[in-house]
Amino acid sequence: MADEVDDYLRALRNGRQKSAATLRAYGSDLRAFAAWLRAAGRSPAETTRFELRRYLVELEQQGLAATSVQRKLASLRGLFAWLCAEGRLAVDPAKLLKGPKAPRAVPRFLTPAQVDQLLGQPFDESPQGRRDRAILEVLYSTGCRVGECACMALGAVDLDEGTVRLRGKGNKQRIALLGGPARAAVAAWLPERVALLRAARRTDPGALWLNRYGRPLSARWVFQTVVDCAASAGIDVPLTPHGLRHSFATHLLDRGADFFTVQELLGHARLVTTEIYTHVSIGRLRDVYDHAHPHGRARADAGSA
Repeated sequence: MADEVDDYLRALRNGRQKSAATLRAYGSDLRAFAAWLRAAGRSPAETTRFELRRYLVELEQQGLAATSVQRKLASLRGLFAWLCAEGRLAVDPAKLLKGPKAPRAVPRFLTPAQVDQLLGQPFDESPQGRRDRAILEVLYSTGCRVGECACMALGAVDLDEGTVRLRGKGNKQRIALLGGPARAAVAAWLPERVALLRAARRTDPGALWLNRYGRPLSARWVFQTVVDCAASAGIDVPLTPHGLRHSFATHLLDRGADFFTVQELLGHARLVTTEIYTHVSIGRLRDVYDHAHPHGRARADAGSA
């Protein structure tokens, strides 16, 4: 089974169908399953839906969250579908297999006042301070994922148009929009970026975000930047780049944006995914209800007048 897993991961890597993070997760999941299958004395050709279901049950019994089990099932589905497509298996045992139903938790998000608190805090005028301010502004302005932010290319940014070209999941590209504060923050960072490269005596790597040594920032570094800046601003809720992404979507919906527009801006392939990331405030629901329902407040007030 180990050889099949390696071949499958190599095919995904060559086809650039998955991000590096997804490939690492799939590799970990599939190698764990290969070890389990080897211990059970079974080969891929002998694997049935019963074995796969038993494996998933054991994962649940070990205390894995439903979301983690679902991710492992997704990697198994991909592997066995590929084995069938390659002619290595006649029947796909994972095709109709279902995992545990994961609860649809609403991710944390900031209020507009908290966003103002985060972005309005004093940043020092060092290159790192201007870079960190620009990173926060861009994350909130575009709603991009942390990986998309970390790998932004300098040439993908158009400050005149207020756009940036993002490379998302599955190597798909989309255009994100930069608001005025984000454009100003990036414009303030760019001269510092040039000076930093000159001082480090390094060839320009083409990445928008660089560390003090002139090397591109990692997604982990961007993640930690958000955490540290939230702490320094006194934000009283845990915040990650994904929290800014969710804040972006929530605030758009609260101000009347439709789901299809938000879906496009977030880069979601399916609308149902957007619904998971968006939480409409009670105030917005009340406003729509009052104006749409025959017995809503707005209709009742009009009738009494």
